[in-house]
Amino acid sequence: MLTISQLASYAGVTVRAVRHYHATGLLPEPGRDASGYRRYDAAAVVELIRIRTLAEAGVPLSRVKELLTAGESEFACAVADIDRRLRAEIQELHRHRKRIAQLAAGDSLALPPEAVAYLGRLRELGIPERMIEGERDAWILVAAQLPGRMEMYIRNKRDQLEDPSVVSIYRELDDVIDWAPGDPRLPAVADRLVAQLEAIDQAEWEAFAENGFSDDLADLLDSMFLDQVPVAHELMRLIQERGWTGWTNLKRLETPHRRSATGG
Repeated sequence: MLTISQLASYAGVTVRAVRHYHATGLLPEPGRDASGYRRYDAAAVVELIRIRTLAEAGVPLSRVKELLTAGESEFACAVADIDRRLRAEIQELHRHRKRIAQLAAGDSLALPPEAVAYLGRLRELGIPERMIEGERDAWILVAAQLPGRMEMYIRNKRDQLEDPSVVSIYRELDDVIDWAPGDPRLPAVADRLVAQLEAIDQAEWEAFAENGFSDDLADLLDSMFLDQVPVAHELMRLIQERGWTGWTNLKRLETPHRRSATGG
């Protein structure tokens, strides 16, 4: 007769596993001897090895007892069912692995190649990383909603980067992120932004209007700017005073109320 430690050793499991199988009803508990110890016979070793073999094959413990008592045809059907479940789990794990690989790929997560290349171009131009991160997150939202338009949007953005004044604005806006409301430099920034808007030709504005974002998406993108930049509300107000409204969907006001660069 064997102690629980000897039983576990013969079957190639831990004592803890034996106790777990007792608790779940998979392995009957023998009575205690005169010394108060449980003693196991050879049949218990055989049964424990069968349990271990099924568990190691991926059979859920909830079904091990069923298989231990199943006939040949029932056993075959149960094994086929478990095999289907394991294959489905393997496919799901492969999908998870692909997602994990994407996570390691940085900008490639949730963005098409042209957007990744555009972000790379921003880095080549020396645009600060936090500005690039903001662009990345915004494009993730756009790509999720308008995947078919991404190539066109990114092409237009890359064309804009050929203008040194656009690159300069990117760098300036990175500085603006750290400014506090009421900063005296804000009106001048608004002037430069508006000057750039007014330099865009009518054909480009018409193309933007035709392929622009929905109001809901524009509001969501605007909220990122408003939440992350302390002076965002003030800057948008200054731009509106100079004849433009919005941030993502910028539009010229019909009857703008203009103010000077000093806000007077």
